[in-house]
Amino acid sequence: MRAMTKPTPAKVLSVAPMMDWTDRHDRYFLRLFNPHVRLYTEMVTTGALLHGDAPRFLRFDASEHPLALQLGGSDPVALARCAKMAEDWGYDEVNLNVGCPSDRVQQGRIGACLMAEPALVADCIASMQAAVKIPVTVKHRIGIDGLEDYDHLRHFVATVAATGCHTFIVHARIAVLNGLSPKENREIPPLRYEDVYRLKADFPALEIHLNGGVKTVAEIERHWQHVDGVMVGREAYHNPWILVQALPLFGTGQIPDRDEILERFLGFMARELADGVPLSQMTRHILGLYQGLPGARRWRQHISENAHLRGAGLEVVRQAAGFVREVLAAREQHEAQSH
Repeated sequence: MRAMTKPTPAKVLSVAPMMDWTDRHDRYFLRLFNPHVRLYTEMVTTGALLHGDAPRFLRFDASEHPLALQLGGSDPVALARCAKMAEDWGYDEVNLNVGCPSDRVQQGRIGACLMAEPALVADCIASMQAAVKIPVTVKHRIGIDGLEDYDHLRHFVATVAATGCHTFIVHARIAVLNGLSPKENREIPPLRYEDVYRLKADFPALEIHLNGGVKTVAEIERHWQHVDGVMVGREAYHNPWILVQALPLFGTGQIPDRDEILERFLGFMARELADGVPLSQMTRHILGLYQGLPGARRWRQHISENAHLRGAGLEVVRQAAGFVREVLAAREQHEAQSH
């Protein structure tokens, strides 16, 4: 480990809630890279919590703090009940999803379609706030098809902020609800960072966080000059080392190396395997550990081909890591001989 020195910023760095990705195994893994980032669960619908297996969705490891539960729903009463569940389980924040563009959630009046109903969102937030003492926040788009201009965005934020809501996480793209898939909605609508910066200028007392397309620490620092926080999404999943690269921004702690992170996660996986969790359910989250290094492809390939096999255990991961070390050692030997 390498020590570092730099003043701790008053800014926030977080990892976005991502469906099918930021489950408790992934969050435990990501926490190993950076103790300062704020983590979010996948979006969990109110119906899943109130009528399903709530512990399956709410369970987390204490190391995941600071941690927020993201809820999907539009019924103020149901959302209040679920917010109370989040508080009782020990979450640090509960967040309302007003950004997901999928057809499935639109049919349930969840996600980005609620951008068209700021008064309803305000009712939901007010109901949640009345039920809990932890912060209640909103994650939303800058607009949706038909409601794409800044004036609508400003009206939405002003309406919800009137409830006392203090924190808004803004995905700097509109969501096209008719004609684009969720994947296309993450890529095709242009990023409008200036709209998010403008929100902060218009609402200086609010905490405004920016989300969308952030891929480097330099970009995080640049956005921090205009807003209170930056939320990184898929880059943190596919290349989690960006969270280590961001550590000097916080100025405290130690910078780990990849092997240290892997050893710590192997201990977690051993406990989960003993509880009956399949290896592949955990290893799917760690394929980006060696992203950008020689041997990374062999690492991904070995895990992908073997982790799902019957009886697969930690030796699959150790073997894959061994391939990376072999490639790195061979490269170092070649460079030494070249000199």
